Formats: sequence, C-alpha cells, structure tokens
Amino acid sequence: MFDSIAEMIRLAESNSLPFHALVLQAEAENSDADPNALRAKMQARLDVMRNSASQGLAEPVISLSGISGGNAHRLWNWLADPAHVPLTGPILSRAVARAMAVNEVNAGMGCIVATPTAGSAGILPGVLLTLQEAYGFLDDDLVNALFTASGIGAVIYRRASVSGAAGGCQAETGSAAAMAAGAAVELLGGTPHQSGQAVAITLKNMLGLVCDPVAGLVEIPCVKRNAAGAAQCFIAVDLALAGVESLIPPDEVIDAMGAIGRRMDERFRETAQGGLAATPTGKRLAQLVWAERSPDLRL
Repeated sequence: MFDSIAEMIRLAESNSLPFHALVLQAEAENSDADPNALRAKMQARLDVMRNSASQGLAEPVISLSGISGGNAHRLWNWLADPAHVPLTGPILSRAVARAMAVNEVNAGMGCIVATPTAGSAGILPGVLLTLQEAYGFLDDDLVNALFTASGIGAVIYRRASVSGAAGGCQAETGSAAAMAAGAAVELLGGTPHQSGQAVAITLKNMLGLVCDPVAGLVEIPCVKRNAAGAAQCFIAVDLALAGVESLIPPDEVIDAMGAIGRRMDERFRETAQGGLAATPTGKRLAQLVWAERSPDLRL
C-alpha cells in the first residue's frame, strides 16, 4: 500500500487529505472494493474490539492456563471508587484497563481483533474506545482512526516486522502503540506530520523490547505490556500535539526497529528461553502450566 510514513505524509499534504481518507482510497483501489463496504467491515472490527474490552471489564476473565486473568476487572473496580485517584489520570488509567481487558479475553480464548497481533491486541481498542468515552467521538470517527492505524501498521510490516518471533515485543506492542499514537493524533485534530512524529516517538521509546512469554503463552508479561504500550502511546500523542518532534524520522525509527529485531538473540524472540520466561518463577510457572495445569494459580 505505502512504502513509508514519509510517502503517506507527502500524499496527504499534497492532496489535502487526512491519513484515513488516503488509506481508505488506496485500499479501495487495491482490493477493487466499495469504500462503504470497507467502512462496514471496519465497523464490524470496532464492534468486536468494544465487545472484548467490555467483557474483560465486566467480569474476571481467567486464561485457560490459570496463570493470568482478572486484573482488568480488578483495576476497573478500583478506578470506580471515588476514594482512589489514579496517578495516571482518568483517561490513561481507563485506557490501561481496557487494553488489559482485551488481552485477558484473548488469553481466555475469546474473540479479539489482532491489531496487529493477538499479543498486542489491547492497545489500539484501549486507546480509541477511551478517547471516544472522554471526548464523545462517533463510531465513524473511530472507524477513520482504524484506517489510519492500519496504514501505519502496513508501513511497519513492510519495512520491519510486527511479529514477536521475528523482532521481539518491540515489533508487537511497539507497533501497536505506534499505530494507536498516529491514529489518536489525527482523531484529536493533529496533522499528518504530527501523526508521523507520534509514530516515531512511540517506537523510539520501545526499541529493544524483548518477547519473553512465560510458558510460551501470550499472557505473562503480554497483558501488562499492553498497558505499558497504551501509556507510551499517550505520551507520544501529547508530545506530538505540543509540537515536539523526533529528530530521527519515523521511517528511520521503523528501520532501526527492524535491524534490532534481526540481530536480537533468539532467546528473546518468543521462544520462552530468555528474559522473564527464564527466571526461576517463570520456569516454575511453566512447569505448573504444562505438567500440573493448576487451576488455582493466579498472578
């Protein structure tokens, strides 16, 4: 679709189009599909995102392994108590809860939208649904944001990777957070250039993040890394909207992420042989999951 963020910015600016219109136009041409039909498909994905977030908040969703789950519900209830004032503020804290909720639903074998992967699926819905709640955006606005995010994700996929097995968690939660940041900037009235800056700032702050799933499952530390990804997204959005810029252009940051991923030790690329998975507790949990399959263990 697009080879670079720079190309997207140039086309958007020269045609006086927002990113989402540019991406929708390109997708309609590439797939020979009606734009309205494409929007309807994206709305269906938004509906799935909303349902998975709501499910994980409404009740504790426990994973099949039994080693994770219920924390999104726990955080949501804590936030509902007026006596609790989150240091992250009312918007980010709720985005964090939703991000965790979606990944807990994923670990519980529920229906989610991989954005761009299952392991990073909570960040984009967590951010967008919370912005809708806070600012009153319509579903049509969020559909636009999802097209923007998809265009950014396509560039990252083309230039680097979105796979933890290929490039570590920087390629999964890093890419998801960058997609969310670029989309959120546009949603909040920013320019294509500012969206590109948000992508660069987000990825810069997540370079080198390893993929070290305990017991080889998309649970620990994946769920909480989605929470962290939402936070990185919000930081980058504020900086970009304030006019703060990355001296390293977004495409060069993406290329750097790809280079880091290719040189990353295989123990840190979703093999569960390094990082947190290789700690004494990580090994103990793996034994419980694959040998004892304890239903009573909760972390």
